[in-house]
Amino acid sequence: MKFKGRKIVGGKAEGELIVSQKPLSFLGGVDPETGIVTDAESDIRGESIAGKILAFPRGKGSTVGSYIIYALKKNGKAPKAIIVGEAETIVSTGAIIAEIPMVDGIDVSKLKTGMRVRVNADEGEVELLED
Repeated sequence: MKFKGRKIVGGKAEGELIVSQKPLSFLGGVDPETGIVTDAESDIRGESIAGKILAFPRGKGSTVGSYIIYALKKNGKAPKAIIVGEAETIVSTGAIIAEIPMVDGIDVSKLKTGMRVRVNADEGEVELLED
């Protein structure tokens, strides 16, 4: 099954999904040293986003969240790609400066943690892979 969205940051990635059904704040919500989600309101609190494909409806919080995404990348704890329902400035800017492939316009409610996906952000596509 393929989902068609819109390219925010080009690139390709493949891997395991980690999905939040709630908006995610990076500033104070994700530890840039470990990649662990610390946002008390998050449904993926305590989980690591490092090396996974991160999907969530939209970002929230301070513009400093862009720099947290960049710090995650510099620390080797960033997601391989980001999938969002609605791109907003904070997450988009973070993905751009960290060079993390990003697609928006995807209904993340149809995605589940543990699924394997291929992201072709150049084409705005997310493909579910069979196990």
